[in-house]
Parts: sequence; C-alpha cells; structure tokens
Amino acid sequence: MSEAQANPVREAILELTEACGAGKTISAEQAARAVSEKNFQRVLKDVRAEAIRLHKAGIVLIYRKGKPVEDPDTFKGVYRLGRPDV
Repeated sequence: MSEAQANPVREAILELTEACGAGKTISAEQAARAVSEKNFQRVLKDVRAEAIRLHKAGIVLIYRKGKPVEDPDTFKGVYRLGRPDV
C-alpha cells in the first residue's frame, strides 16, 4: 500500500474548493454528491469529519453564516467550505 491512501472525500473537498476559488464556498452536499450522487446522504458525515481535519490543518475553512467557525469540533448546523484567503 502506498503511504497516502486514496481518500475520495478529501479529494472532492479539495478539488471543489480549489475550483470555486478564494472568497467562494461550497456546500457539504456538493462535496458528498461528488463522491456518491446516489448515496450522498451517507457520505455527509464523512465530509464533515474530513472538513474538520482540513480546517485544523488550515487547508480549508468551515464557514457558518459567512464567518469561519472558531471551534471546528463544536459547531452545529448548516456549514459551507472554502479556501482561506491567502
């Protein structure tokens, strides 16, 4: 096995947030549908878990009501994902 295993959820989040550009965001549903159009609801919890990891790494930010969340472990409700402004 390679040292980095393929992670379709991470790849979808990174590709979609990169494509939408700085200052724009994607929904969690968009990322989930990119992984599995038919079973996207099952993928949503994986999208959230991966979004939290990416947020902590500073690669992707989790937004609630247009602002980055302060604590990625405790936010609730609808959220969007975007790249940090560089």
